[in-house]
Amino acid sequence: MAEPIPFSEALRERTRGVHQESEGAVFMQDLMSGKGSRDDYIALLGQHYFIYEALEQAAEGMADDPVAALFISPKLTRLPAIEADLEFLLGAGWRDRIAPLPSTMRYTARIREVGSSWPGGFIAHHYTRYLGDLSGGQIIRTLLQRQYGFDTNGVGFYLFAEIAKPKLFKDTYRSQLDAVQWTEEERDRVIGEVGLAFRFNTELFDDLATAKAAA
Repeated sequence: MAEPIPFSEALRERTRGVHQESEGAVFMQDLMSGKGSRDDYIALLGQHYFIYEALEQAAEGMADDPVAALFISPKLTRLPAIEADLEFLLGAGWRDRIAPLPSTMRYTARIREVGSSWPGGFIAHHYTRYLGDLSGGQIIRTLLQRQYGFDTNGVGFYLFAEIAKPKLFKDTYRSQLDAVQWTEEERDRVIGEVGLAFRFNTELFDDLATAKAAA
């Protein structure tokens, strides 16, 4: 009898399509290829502020949950870095210069909803954001530095100073996912929520492209 597929592998396989759709969004492709602009990156970072504010507030609320707490680590916290990046890029009055797009408002509302009531849903969004930041985010940082002349100021969001070995961290995270004693029904729900998180991301890129075209 074949061994069951580890949950982290099933999660990756079953969300591969929506993940690739998100990565292939025109806004991000332009940003990564140099067709975008510094202002495009700032617009994206401004939306990240609201997303990570919601996610990290949810993490505070989930800190006492026996399952969710396994995944929460101060080494992952991104909000202070985003704030520093935005101050560097926009100046001291940066808070008055950003506002959540409709897709971001839907995204953050969902994070707050599951973050206050469903540990598996919170973990789904936590996994989608932070493991993505530790993976593709490092490639994005290198491209941004090359194309827009950043050193470390402005791209601190992508720098995880307290995680010396990202691969080891990600492997441990996935092992923890595999070890959670969820029912098959709950695992299906979590996978569905990861898919939803990727779709929110795609909608955000589409909103950013629309806002840019309208500017």
